[in-house]
Amino acid sequence: MRISFSPRYLITAVIVMVAILLGKYLWDDNMTSPWTRDGRIKADIIHVAPDVAGVVASVEVHDNQFVRKGDVLFRIDRARYEHALAEAEAVLAAQRSEKTLRGKEAARRQSLDAAVVSAENRESAVAQAATSSARYRAAVAARDTARLNLERTEVRASVDGYVTNLHVHVGDFAAAGTAQLALIDSHSFHVSGYFEETKLPYLAVGDAVEIRMMSSDRVLQGHIDSISRGITDRDAAMGRELLADVNPTFNWVRLAQRIPVRIRFDNPDDAQALIAGMTCTVTVLHKTKTHAA
Repeated sequence: MRISFSPRYLITAVIVMVAILLGKYLWDDNMTSPWTRDGRIKADIIHVAPDVAGVVASVEVHDNQFVRKGDVLFRIDRARYEHALAEAEAVLAAQRSEKTLRGKEAARRQSLDAAVVSAENRESAVAQAATSSARYRAAVAARDTARLNLERTEVRASVDGYVTNLHVHVGDFAAAGTAQLALIDSHSFHVSGYFEETKLPYLAVGDAVEIRMMSSDRVLQGHIDSISRGITDRDAAMGRELLADVNPTFNWVRLAQRIPVRIRFDNPDDAQALIAGMTCTVTVLHKTKTHAA
């Protein structure tokens, strides 16, 4: 009995086989290829706060301006701190005179004969000289503190970076230790790629990566700088009795946790046109050997 196959069946079978093989390849590539679309451009944010309190006398920058380390950002009214420095210098002058006087008295009594000055008077003079010397040192410290406070009325940039979200104005009262503006460190731009925990065996510190920005067709080069060692456990709640509050239900669909991976740019100049918060796709070019285990 002769069996014949129609060309249509053969073509259909070939298409099905190709589809199966292609689907398997795409599935394996998606499950083992270390890449993620969940990448974010990040940078260190410096919260600039004055060291002394007072009314803002002038603002020397504008929003989104680039500043160098040491540039003045804003100034606090100096009058009160100038008066405090003058008072501290006056107290220091008085203590210097007192220290000199007590020192001479102690030296003079030490040189006199025991028949003229008793041992008790000598000890009293030495003690008064030591006390005046301590008061003098305290006055020096108070003067230096007043001078430092006066210098700190000029709030300066601690790093090279960009002023952002500026909301300080002349006439505002700036409280000591309260942040008045944010400064984005221009030398700290990096990428945080959030990889599924199933992809971690294919990652290693030093692996080369490609960074594709969503905002453009640019492809930047970098490498894995470090891998985070912990993330927050949202289920680790605490009950009223200070015991663990365990959820009695269990989801049938378990999603892989995403672990932050810090990526450094190979060329720091590539980060100059980037903005913290932008999104990107991160692809690891060199897989670690642990994936073969």
